[in-house]
Amino acid sequence: MNATRIPIFLLALLTTIFIFSVARVVLSESAEREVEVPFALPQSGPFTPADIEVKNSQAIDDWFRSAHADAAAEAFRHWDEDEEIRPACATCHSGEGFRAFHGLDGSEPGVVEGPIDTGGVVDCGTCHNAGLAEITAVRFPSGLMHPVQGVEASCMTCHQGRTAGVNVREAIAGQDDDATNPELRFINPHYATAAATWLGGYGGAGYLYEERDYSGRFFHARPVSTCNSCHEPHTLEVAFEPCLTCHQADSPQDIRISRQSYDGSGNTSVGIRSDIQANARLLLETVKSYAADVAGAPMVYDGTQYPYFFSDANGDGVIDVSEDQAVAYSAWTPRSLRVAYNWKLVTADPGSYAHNPHYALELLYDSIEDISAPLGIDMEDLDLLR
Repeated sequence: MNATRIPIFLLALLTTIFIFSVARVVLSESAEREVEVPFALPQSGPFTPADIEVKNSQAIDDWFRSAHADAAAEAFRHWDEDEEIRPACATCHSGEGFRAFHGLDGSEPGVVEGPIDTGGVVDCGTCHNAGLAEITAVRFPSGLMHPVQGVEASCMTCHQGRTAGVNVREAIAGQDDDATNPELRFINPHYATAAATWLGGYGGAGYLYEERDYSGRFFHARPVSTCNSCHEPHTLEVAFEPCLTCHQADSPQDIRISRQSYDGSGNTSVGIRSDIQANARLLLETVKSYAADVAGAPMVYDGTQYPYFFSDANGDGVIDVSEDQAVAYSAWTPRSLRVAYNWKLVTADPGSYAHNPHYALELLYDSIEDISAPLGIDMEDLDLLR
């Protein structure tokens, strides 16, 4: 048996030695000839980019098409010639400025030191910064410190306007209501003042008349209690379907919250927005009448250029021009200034009918009553409701 096994063992050993020797020769020759050994590698790795799931891709896409991301808009291009955004404007017209104002970039909160580069928008970091959780209150122009939570800090910071009724009160203090003062200038509440409207008299954005009560923060039916309750945070579109739970209407503009008419028309089949718009038109026309008949200096309103109210010395309805520039209206009286301010505050928020319709109607009514007095207009004849 041993004699039989030895040849088989030797054969196997010799075979192994032979194969190993041949392999060494082949590898050695391949190395000398720099022969490439073929191998398999996927062209794009073990996946293709199209197969990668980006869970927030729809949110990014929605934001990119929204007004917050419109880098070509005047709201973000106004300072191009200056090549930097003024600190006072940068807070809301640049994500970088917003973070600087709240100290989210590590700087001292409460001030934008700048300079802030142009080209920025309301970016992701404006609303998704982890530091927002540390902001517990936002200061309004009236001096009010309003408590906030999370992303509310972003909304409330930038949709509160730049001025308040207290600024108007200080500007006209101690002056005769109907005496023109060339040093008075129109005080602009700014734009998109939704948060200021929403807080009502509590927020103090409007010029509030003494001995008058004003509606406070507009508490809607829960869970409609925050900005994001109605506004999709990325598209900024208003969700109308939740409204249909309580309201029967074809659009938010058609919703009526009262069975009485505020504009004297008696028409309660239209949305409350119609009453607000009608009273706003009446107020503006009455301000113009006051300017011509009481102040003795006709005015023209042009919402496309600042400061909106311009001189019309000959009363032809055309803005006066001097050295190729429109002449700003300079015959303000304390009465016309406070009334015009309230008019601009209400109309600067196109969603006032949803944010706080009661407050908007109260400001308009009180202002119409104020400006009508020296014109001899009887409020009862107008048949308005406050």
